Amino acid sequence: MANTGKTIGCLAGLLVVAALAGFLYFKFWWVFSDGTKTGELNSLTYTGYLWKTYEGEIILTGYGSKNSQGTVQSKTFKFSVKDEDVADQLTKLTGSKVTVHYKEYKGALPWRGYEKSVVDHVTLEPGEINVDEPFFL
Repeated sequence: MANTGKTIGCLAGLLVVAALAGFLYFKFWWVFSDGTKTGELNSLTYTGYLWKTYEGEIILTGYGSKNSQGTVQSKTFKFSVKDEDVADQLTKLTGSKVTVHYKEYKGALPWRGYEKSVVDHVTLEPGEINVDEPFFL
């Protein structure tokens, strides 16, 4: 009889640990969505108390809304960057129109950044200055 109670307690404990592990996986490591956003790179900062991360913001522009005809509105896309090479590219492109590829998670981790969206690739828009080639004003 005593072994049955221990077995049930052990199974219940394992079930709680498995449920917690599943929750943490889907909250912090499972990629909820990935995609691209295009806009003007407004800022990129290196910030943090314990873990320093790169945090950026892109201004996305759009035309009109359902309530007001003919207006221009803008939104911002806030993101984090883990890769230092991508952060260096973005630093050089501040103020330019860029397209970034990102992965969105349901939760942020301090060593990954403050935002749920993490940029892993950047592309310069056609017609913009290429920072890898010399140019003259």
